[in-house]
Amino acid sequence: MRVITGLAKGRKLAAPEGLDVRPTKDSVKEAIFSAIQFEIEDSVVLDLFAGSGQLGIEAVSRGAKKAVFVDSSSTSIKFVRENVAHVKLEDKCEIRNMPNASYLRSSREKFDIALLDPPYDRNLIQKSLPLLTPLMNDTGVIICEHEPKCRLPQEVDGFKITKTGNYGKSSLTFYRKKTNEEEE
Repeated sequence: MRVITGLAKGRKLAAPEGLDVRPTKDSVKEAIFSAIQFEIEDSVVLDLFAGSGQLGIEAVSRGAKKAVFVDSSSTSIKFVRENVAHVKLEDKCEIRNMPNASYLRSSREKFDIALLDPPYDRNLIQKSLPLLTPLMNDTGVIICEHEPKCRLPQEVDGFKITKTGNYGKSSLTFYRKKTNEEEE
């Protein structure tokens, strides 16, 4: 696992062993960042269910102003801290070891990009979306990585599915807020 491009290009990242953390494959990561390449610069990014932190690190490496990493696992947070230090991006990263719902309920941050890659088969995306949408800027994008059989709602609080893609054992779903033109 490595950073694909940007300030930390080529740097290797570590991840905990086991099934709870499933590092995003480079092809899926490239699909995510290709789709939002013009939105990353100076953005504020949430890496929810951070795992190793690779998605948030990739965003900061590509020019995001700040990334917030949230994970309930102290083991995962240890890896996020080590990876952020390894790529020397500590000044642009905030790391929170707490349950995702607790973070979403208490945060006052506004996000431009939210990356959700939870453990599969636990309906964590469905539970998180209603708590997340109030923290998103109107022009923001929510990107969910999930198992292909996962069924996500078409719309949550004005954010609707705008793009989907399948990548072997992973699928991506993008949510964006409806614009006034789309509603007419």
